[in-house]
Amino acid sequence: MNAPIKKSKYVPDLAGFMVLCEQNYVRLYKLLPQIEPVGAYFDYCINDTLIYRLTIKEVCKYTTIICVNQLSPKLDDFLTPTMEVRLYHDANMAEVTSSQNINRIKGSYEYPNAAMMQKDEKHQINRFLRDWLKLCHDFGQVSVDLSVY
Repeated sequence: MNAPIKKSKYVPDLAGFMVLCEQNYVRLYKLLPQIEPVGAYFDYCINDTLIYRLTIKEVCKYTTIICVNQLSPKLDDFLTPTMEVRLYHDANMAEVTSSQNINRIKGSYEYPNAAMMQKDEKHQINRFLRDWLKLCHDFGQVSVDLSVY
């Protein structure tokens, strides 16, 4: 008689996630050397068809919310990633709070689920932000919109 297969519950790597958020904060802060007024944005042009825009959405005493999105004139909007990132200045951390119209990303998900979210979706989205920021930092040519000043 075969024993039933026991499913192990996913346990998030909190320490690894915190390190990732700290690294994202440092990378974002290098791309935004100072917190600008709400509405200011910075475009990082990687090549002719790939542009990443960082837009200041909200500035508070201890937090700043930034919208990060990809602008690609040759792609439809639903194919271009967008996310909202909250910077926690007192903790020096940056965390993705929404992505692709998902307004609240849980720490973990049961799998399978109706939305087909991965067990570690939150960690994956923040790793994606890390890769995006690294690309902007390494290859991006910055252009700033001065019309908001």
